[in-house]
Amino acid sequence: MAGSNQDISGVSITDHSRAAVGTFHGPVYLGNDKSECILSFARYEKKLICHLDLNNILNSLPIAADAPCNAYNRQHDPVCLPNTRKELRREIYDWADGKTSRSIYWLHGMAGTGKSTIARTVAARCSKKEALGASFFFSRGSGDAGYAGKFVTSIAVQLANNVQPLKQAICDAISAHSDIANRALAEQWRYLVQGPLSKLGDSSSRSQYILVIDALDECEGEDNIRIILQLLAGVRVSERVQLRVFLTSRPEVPIRNSFDQMPDVERQEFILHSISQSVVNHDIRIFLQHNLNLITQERSLPTDWLKEKDIESLVQNASGLFIWAATAYRFIREGKSFAAKRLSRILEHGSSMVNGPEKHLNEMYKAILRHYISEYEDEEGEEQQSILKSLLGNIVTLLSPLSTQSLSELLGARQDEIDQTLHDLHAILDIPKDSSRPLRLHHPSFRDFLYEKVRCEEFWVDEKQAHHTLATKCIQLMSKCFEQENRIVRPQALVAICDTNRPGTLVTEVDSKQVELYLPPEMQYACRYWIQHLQKSSIQLYDNDQVHCFLQDHLLHWLEALGWMRKLAEGIHAILMLDPMTTFVHDAKRFTLYSRSAIEQAPIQTYCSALAFAPMKSIVRQQFSGCAHRWIQRLPKVENNWDASLQTLEGHSDSVYAVAFSPDGKLLASASDDRTVRLLWDAGSGEAKQTLEGHSDPVYAVAFSPDGKLLASASGDSTVRLWDAGSGEAKQTLEGHSGRVYTVAFSPDGKLLASASDDSTVRLWDAGSGEVKQTLEVDTVIHTLSFSDDGDHYISHILPQAKMLLD
Repeated sequence: MAGSNQDISGVSITDHSRAAVGTFHGPVYLGNDKSECILSFARYEKKLICHLDLNNILNSLPIAADAPCNAYNRQHDPVCLPNTRKELRREIYDWADGKTSRSIYWLHGMAGTGKSTIARTVAARCSKKEALGASFFFSRGSGDAGYAGKFVTSIAVQLANNVQPLKQAICDAISAHSDIANRALAEQWRYLVQGPLSKLGDSSSRSQYILVIDALDECEGEDNIRIILQLLAGVRVSERVQLRVFLTSRPEVPIRNSFDQMPDVERQEFILHSISQSVVNHDIRIFLQHNLNLITQERSLPTDWLKEKDIESLVQNASGLFIWAATAYRFIREGKSFAAKRLSRILEHGSSMVNGPEKHLNEMYKAILRHYISEYEDEEGEEQQSILKSLLGNIVTLLSPLSTQSLSELLGARQDEIDQTLHDLHAILDIPKDSSRPLRLHHPSFRDFLYEKVRCEEFWVDEKQAHHTLATKCIQLMSKCFEQENRIVRPQALVAICDTNRPGTLVTEVDSKQVELYLPPEMQYACRYWIQHLQKSSIQLYDNDQVHCFLQDHLLHWLEALGWMRKLAEGIHAILMLDPMTTFVHDAKRFTLYSRSAIEQAPIQTYCSALAFAPMKSIVRQQFSGCAHRWIQRLPKVENNWDASLQTLEGHSDSVYAVAFSPDGKLLASASDDRTVRLLWDAGSGEAKQTLEGHSDPVYAVAFSPDGKLLASASGDSTVRLWDAGSGEAKQTLEGHSGRVYTVAFSPDGKLLASASDDSTVRLWDAGSGEVKQTLEVDTVIHTLSFSDDGDHYISHILPQAKMLLD
């Protein structure tokens, strides 16, 4: 219309080179000028395509889907009720709002004291105020949410989505480092979090964001916990942008030790179980009154079914544990019209002469399980108790949660029988109505309860036996599936797991949904965790046992499956854990390490190049000779036996000048002309842990400290750098040499570091402070140094034939 603008919303914008890319909902103003209209559309089209491109880049990062506080599976998890935890929440909110300078708030307390509920409340409040950077709620036995592997990538994706000015910088980092998800946590943190944050300045409308990390003690592996705390301790990366961390955990020793190493000015802590008992009882009373009144309304129960003295008895029995109160409420609620009877049962068991919070929790769990058994006659009751004990043992021992649907497939049990067994256990298990969604424990204390015989008596689960059972079930399921036509590579028919017969098919060319079609959740679980269950069972392996026979029949099928799942690195770590019970297992380890690169990129190469290039007398080659693809007309000439080379570590882009093993032999560092240190190759699996960047010239030498905690690197840029060998963090740069530094060496006690340069000096440094202790002038260039065993002297190696003893 002449003389006016027209507001059009919901215009479909199509990029003809991509087909339809979507609909942009927003105003596009059309004026009189046709060219102006075209430019308007072009601008929004460009903006939309850029938005889609960034999202595609972010989607390439693997994340722990169940870890964020707003994950689908966490939507029913409770938050603090009004008028509860008032003083504590006020203190936390003051900290979150920047009223104190400390960057980390550590809330710790014993199991069941309500840490996770407080963490969810803090996260919800921060989200409402648009101050939540990211959250990660650890949960042991919950797959990715129980491991550190996807911690940093999950945090990065949330930061990109929650802090818009960070999105481009994080996507740029992903594009620049396409393998970032496979690198060490410290390197991921440096590129995906620290780097983007350091670039975030005045463009951000808010300069402070909160990370909420819950239940860090639930993370698998003490070393991973230490690394995460080291990363979080350095969250201050910009003066203009502040990242703060709210963290909860039990006060486990590794966590406490890590916090003790942090400066007091950087951390604030609160001991949850130190709150006055009267205050805790007040909050539990409010919780019980609120939820039990809901039961009264929902079930239309008479108002006198619940007396004030009953609530007070429940409060006293809780002994300060919110998990006791929550479990009691769920047990009563699931009784429906028998709620009053269940309340009486709890009060009856709770009145027994027990002291201490844990003992009260034991009584609660036993009351729920015994109530289930009490519905059966004596013989039936014993049978049901055995069935229940076995099923619960499997559920709490799973290393990643499974649905009842998948659990029935894994255990070889009928799904309706599993559903029937669990139907009255909602008080202790989160059982979704959708049978394809995973089961979860309401609280990890139930697992602890079942594993301790003195606590649970007749319901005790032998943890090692439970792991053995699951290992056996995993092997049985894999064997069954691998033997079915069209579910695995059948070389004769050239049909692969993902229904492709092209040996060069890259794993990146196959959609993950297609992989899930051929490898459903229970099968992927079995492939990933069977060896871990085997290890945790402590069972002794023998020739021709179930494990040996499985590997002889299905090693290649298993490796191919892991390749499609993009979990081959896990498989390598797993197979390295197996005792070399037979020459076959030893050969399988050599075969897997040698063929890793090919299988990771194109899984069907398991049956092609992997077999073709294995030595003639390789047991794996001979065992699976019939599986080789028939199209290979002429096999390459190979050696008869494996040579001394275990594997070739690739990654540097130029010459490698030096390598060094850590004192425990588990890690390897390499120095290269490409100006990097490839730190911490896993000496067992060959996996590159991370790349240390910082030197501006070639790196000529590397050395570990005697305790393995520090790594020193010497470079042509005239500096020596000290790195944290655990996290890869740059500790300090030692400057003083005026020429290229060719060698470094630690003293036997690790307190001193010697370096030699072509400036004709040898320098002695304090390894802790970086202070120069002594400078010794020499009349030649020294290429290597080593200390005497007593640390009083060090020997300089000028040439292989010439040595100089220095005091």
